[in-house]
Amino acid sequence: MLDGSPAGSGKTAPLVNLANCITFGRLCAVPLAFWLVLAHRIDDAFLLFVAAGLSDAVDGWLARRYGGNAIGALMDPVADKALLVTMYITLATVGVLPDWLAILVVFRDLLIVGGVVVLAVLGHAVTIKPLYISKLNTAMQIILIGVSLLQGGFGLGIPGLADLLTWCVVMTTLASGAAYVWNTARGH
Repeated sequence: MLDGSPAGSGKTAPLVNLANCITFGRLCAVPLAFWLVLAHRIDDAFLLFVAAGLSDAVDGWLARRYGGNAIGALMDPVADKALLVTMYITLATVGVLPDWLAILVVFRDLLIVGGVVVLAVLGHAVTIKPLYISKLNTAMQIILIGVSLLQGGFGLGIPGLADLLTWCVVMTTLASGAAYVWNTARGH
């Protein structure tokens, strides 16, 4: 389809629309967020992270209101995941988060993507539906990054909160990774 809409969708939007431009801007913010953390400008990284979250809500609303398309549907989760993974790696690099946590978070994502690629190469139809535990995992990951940036950049926070959130992220990351592996193994 020339307008970029998925076949059979209701409203459609042109390839270049406000929602996609906002999503693309969020994707382009990833290297800036990376640099801000490496430059120890954690306060600015926090503000950028909040802006990225708000832009995600706005572009989602625009896509629902005025119609989305396949480009936006693909680019939105890529932008979200790129920011999350970059933040975990970068915050671990500067010592704000434990390095083993960043490895766990990235490994789970690589396991899922790698599994999809292997199954696709082997000729299996691959459909990934977000699971409740995966949505909870994403929420916990976002909250931990936000709290870590807030504490690291502004010195604000509740003692022990980052540690508690770290273990919540560990549990939800392991549970969601296991759930995807289990569901995929049962389906193939």
